[in-house]
Amino acid sequence: MRERQRRVLIVEDEPTIADSVAARLRAEGFAVHVARDGPGGVAAAASTRPDVVVLDVMLPGFDGLEVCRRIQAERPVPVLMLTARDDETDVLVGLAVGADDYLTKPFSIRELAARVHALLRRVDRVVEDPAPIVLGDLEINPAQRRVRRAGDEVHLTPTEFDLLVHLAQRPRAVQPRERLLAEIWGWGDGAGTRTVDSHVKALRRKLGADLIRTVHGIGYALEVGE
Repeated sequence: MRERQRRVLIVEDEPTIADSVAARLRAEGFAVHVARDGPGGVAAAASTRPDVVVLDVMLPGFDGLEVCRRIQAERPVPVLMLTARDDETDVLVGLAVGADDYLTKPFSIRELAARVHALLRRVDRVVEDPAPIVLGDLEINPAQRRVRRAGDEVHLTPTEFDLLVHLAQRPRAVQPRERLLAEIWGWGDGAGTRTVDSHVKALRRKLGADLIRTVHGIGYALEVGE
């Protein structure tokens, strides 16, 4: 049976950027849809149900942060956010509302395509042990990619889920930020530790501040009750 063509939604109001990104991704075998503003991006995400979203921060109508919030409220989908400058606030807020990765303009089209492939590999990753993980009142079902705490289901983005599973597989063991970046994001140079920090902050917000312990200068550990 033929493998389904993966879908990418590009939400970008600069035609030159949108067209060049779309052309590269189509050349790599993706089905690509382009939206030019915030409302159009939300509508396109609902109608096309993309596998990955490439999303600019600065958009007409409403900005990419609001687009990301609305898309992630409907269904978890990997989001690669584009920001016009390496502004820490833009990056941290973007990651906090559900973006999985980011690139700063100007960027390499080749790098963007590589990041899209990496996001898909992360979502497609086969879990070696699909058995549910139960730690105290935390329940994780890797096969279904679902999480409950104290019986309540919690909505996580794909990267938040992968980070939680990684920490939960080694409860109470300290995981260095650099190792998390390499194993979850596939970044080998150790740069981008604030990406890890932002996703941990999101997990604490959704699952409780007591769940993940910070080991200053090193990384994080999952702390759960018996």
